[in-house]
Amino acid sequence: MSKQIQDAYIVAATRLPVAKKNGMFRHVRPDDMLAHAIRAVLAQAPGLDPARIGDVIGDVIVGCAMPEAEQGMNVARIGLLLAGLPNTVPGMTINRFCSSGVQAVADAANQIRLGLADVMIAAGTESMTVMPQIMGNKMAMNPAIFEKEENLGIAYGMGLTAEKVAAQWKISREQQDAFAVESHRRAVAAIAAGHFKAEITPYAIKEHLPDLKTGQIVVRERVADTDEGPRPDSSVEKLAKLKPVFHARGSVTAGNSSQMSDGAAAVLLMSERAMKEHGLMPLARFAGYAVGGVAPEIMGIGPVAAIPRVLEQVGIRQGDLDWIELNEAFAAQSLAVIRELGLDPARVNPLGGAIALGHPLGATGAIRTATVVHGLRRTGGRYAMVTMCIGTGMGAAGIFERV
Repeated sequence: MSKQIQDAYIVAATRLPVAKKNGMFRHVRPDDMLAHAIRAVLAQAPGLDPARIGDVIGDVIVGCAMPEAEQGMNVARIGLLLAGLPNTVPGMTINRFCSSGVQAVADAANQIRLGLADVMIAAGTESMTVMPQIMGNKMAMNPAIFEKEENLGIAYGMGLTAEKVAAQWKISREQQDAFAVESHRRAVAAIAAGHFKAEITPYAIKEHLPDLKTGQIVVRERVADTDEGPRPDSSVEKLAKLKPVFHARGSVTAGNSSQMSDGAAAVLLMSERAMKEHGLMPLARFAGYAVGGVAPEIMGIGPVAAIPRVLEQVGIRQGDLDWIELNEAFAAQSLAVIRELGLDPARVNPLGGAIALGHPLGATGAIRTATVVHGLRRTGGRYAMVTMCIGTGMGAAGIFERV
């Protein structure tokens, strides 16, 4: 018996403030961040009876780009149990590198659209503080990659792919630094205006520190409620002093690249029937999602392959997008994508991007989903897109509609 495709709606979305690597979340585990985000997103849906959650939630899908060590062992299942959800709620961790968070949202939405579930949680978590492996300390690259020149791009570090994009699309160092400064300016202004407050759930940090004078353990508590990365003093002059870090004669620096970060987010999705049953109103409708592939050595251009696909799928034009969250993995690739597709710079990352706000890899897509659905409601826009490049040469793009 065939079923008609039904719509999936986001009824709640929240995130933790994003921390710098070795910053305010340096002693916070990624599964604890995830658990906090799950508890917080459920708290935003008071119509859900806690006694029925075990029967209502179809699955918890969590994106994580490096599901190992502290964020391994199916962190989705561990996180939901730590959040206090019943044993009957299943959980699955997925990995599509930097798009893992928005991939989780899309996978959860599709379960609802196909009629396989009525209530789903999508999330993302990543602690770059606890994952030194991403810096290449323990690589296990397939030797066959090095046997054919066309496969060498698989082994390229992300920074080197950004250098190749900068060279191919003729993005200058000056343009990259100016883009980075504008990212910080927008993020600082957004924080000052309180634009992130609706999407951020504060996190109480408790640290146990030794007092060397008394020999006692001192408990220090503080609340993290603001993104740690944006710098009010960022300037082109300061960034110009930084040396390239990926190529001796390159233009990609730490200042015009995304920050390594820790963070988590969660999104609660429902069918129309479930919303009515639980007395909830939607923040946005999931409209569509697409991925595409490009050469691994220019992975940063990936959104160019994904964006036209998702626009065609949803049936709208690029000009219909009121808000575009283009993950700033590097200024070079962001500028190349903007130029190649003719995106309106005023609609791209209006609150700043990952160069200022940080990029906790597998969590970023879920984090930026929270940003756009709350942003659309604040501004009155209709369509928003979350898009990013993906390591090994891919791009992803998801579109959401305010309803």
